[in-house]
Amino acid sequence: MQAERHRTGHIGWLRAAVLGANDGLLSTASLVVGVAASGTARAAVLLAGVAGLVAGAMSMAAGEYVSVSSQADTENADLERERVELAADPRSERAELATIYVKRGLTAPLAEQVAEQLMSHDALGAHARDELGISVATAARPLQAALASAITFAGGAVLPVIVAALAPVGMVAPLVMVSALVLLVLLGALAAWVGGATIWRGALRVAFWGTLAMAISALVGRLFHTVV
Repeated sequence: MQAERHRTGHIGWLRAAVLGANDGLLSTASLVVGVAASGTARAAVLLAGVAGLVAGAMSMAAGEYVSVSSQADTENADLERERVELAADPRSERAELATIYVKRGLTAPLAEQVAEQLMSHDALGAHARDELGISVATAARPLQAALASAITFAGGAVLPVIVAALAPVGMVAPLVMVSALVLLVLLGALAAWVGGATIWRGALRVAFWGTLAMAISALVGRLFHTVV
């Protein structure tokens, strides 16, 4: 029988990857659009785009690593405390686990039997999963999250830089906006599909906020005629 594949297994890397790609595309496109709308020369626009790509990728990696590391530290501290409690008073811990199963619908005798068998197999794993809500699929992975964020940010940020380099003079801002908006819609739809959500809703909300961000950046650049 083929093993079932559930979407929760994607949570760790998917969140970081989608956030990184969207942020890289949107922030760099907004930066390029704002600088281009100010009337700055193409070289300065490209310099701003590349600088935004590098700085943003490093910032995303550092931010994700620190954030997810804090989550991992909390999980490890909870697991260590649970390990100590299991060693000190396994009977009380078994009763605690049985109580959890009773609340989920099992009869008391069956809950006690299940708790006893699970603890005899893997006591810490049973308490981590059913008491603390920590599992292999949802456990914090700082390095994975950091790498996914940096790589996907850079991947998303490359598009506006390439368009800015190839677009005709005077068309940089509108072409970057259009191309970024198309990719944002695709990313939103893809993220919704992988996560099991409504595709059109995911695409529309990304398109709305993306359009708003780039429009405001263009307006600021045009009004002040300066790098934003």
